[in-house]
Amino acid sequence: MIDWVSLTIPAAYLSVLVGSLATFSSLYRKRKAAQSAALEPWFGPHLQRDIYLSLLHLEPEPGKDKSPTVPDGVLKAALLQRATEDIKRILEIRNSKQALSNLLQRGSVGDDLWQRFLRAEKEIEAELRDVVQEANALQADWGQTIFQSANEIHHNAILREKLNAIQAQGRADREWWDQEKATIQSNFMKELGEGEKENAKPAAAPGTDKVGSDEDAVIVEGGGPASSGAATGSKGGPKKRKGKK
Repeated sequence: MIDWVSLTIPAAYLSVLVGSLATFSSLYRKRKAAQSAALEPWFGPHLQRDIYLSLLHLEPEPGKDKSPTVPDGVLKAALLQRATEDIKRILEIRNSKQALSNLLQRGSVGDDLWQRFLRAEKEIEAELRDVVQEANALQADWGQTIFQSANEIHHNAILREKLNAIQAQGRADREWWDQEKATIQSNFMKELGEGEKENAKPAAAPGTDKVGSDEDAVIVEGGGPASSGAATGSKGGPKKRKGKK
């Protein structure tokens, strides 16, 4: 005879255990989803996507039933700009993934940052699929080449930014060199003027000495009382000697 009471107790225990685990798992997933939704997004607002969707779903003007028709060329240009922005975000994710993974393994960053990164990676994957579908809807098989065109636009924009930076730096260096050259020239002219003044002063000194020596020579040659007395004394000497004899 089967003892149903002894079988009911383990079955009730298993059912309670399974129910508890299911409840805990459901609550845990909801909590993680709420935490993930509360995290700050990895990227900022996608302005190019918003512009494209606004053009695609224009509302009719007041008093009109139909919304204005946007040309396909405008939609393609807006979608291409959206794809270009997606290329920037893809490159940023690829460049940051390995470094962020290493930092997470070392414990340098928290799990919240990693969850933000994973959510951004999923969002960009969904964005790429959406862009491909929109491109194929606008033009057949355009989804296969739209990201190649967007990549070329992105690299051309980078080269243009570098070229503008080099040109700006060249203009700044040119202005600095013009100022430096003007300063050097002004200092050189000042030093040259001071050198000419110093050379002019020693040139006048020998002339004054020569004039003084000439004046002394004239005084000596002209003679004075001393020179006349000396001449008289020299003449009177022989006369006295002659008288004594």
